[in-house]
Amino acid sequence: MMKIAIDGTAASGKGTLARKLADKYGFVHLDTGLLYRKVAKELIKQNKNSSESLKEYDYEIAKDLDFLELRKEDLRTEEIAKLASLIATQSKLREILDLKQKQFVDESKNKFSGCILDGRDIGTKILPNADFKFFIDASVEIRAKRRLLEKNISFLHENDEKCMLQSLIKEMKARDSLDSTRVVAPLVPAKDAHFIDTSLISADELLLKVVKIIEGK
Repeated sequence: MMKIAIDGTAASGKGTLARKLADKYGFVHLDTGLLYRKVAKELIKQNKNSSESLKEYDYEIAKDLDFLELRKEDLRTEEIAKLASLIATQSKLREILDLKQKQFVDESKNKFSGCILDGRDIGTKILPNADFKFFIDASVEIRAKRRLLEKNISFLHENDEKCMLQSLIKEMKARDSLDSTRVVAPLVPAKDAHFIDTSLISADELLLKVVKIIEGK
């Protein structure tokens, strides 16, 4: 089974790339960030998201995660994203979810000809022996603009849009710093990963670049 690891920053295009590759080759795909978002959502839902409650409850939630439920829920809110990034710094929680991700790969071996995982530590931690590794990034300004477009807010005045964009840039810089400086599994490119900057290319152009690498063209 071919294994593809895709890491990168928020809104860099790694998730879109992973989905497009999965569709093209008929591979199974796991957005590993959804695991942390699911735990975060349950903590919020159960009102266990205070600092003193996090470590006590997130482990139990993580142990019972069902992969099939991840795609059925809205896990993309800013509140969930912030909490997910915070709990991702906890070593014990990462151990549990690391095992879940590796279990997903093992269970896919007899069902699919390939698997694609995208996240923050796939090439360095989860699939260190992946057939192909990619690290996707873009300037924080470009990523913030993409996130703003995703919100599809058409009624904002120009000044309000600028304020929201600056707020997104600030949040992304903080998240990038948290992800890249955490002690456990920081966000860093694997030494043998193909680094691609998507600041000036579209999702289709990114897909073409990656397909050429995979197919040796």
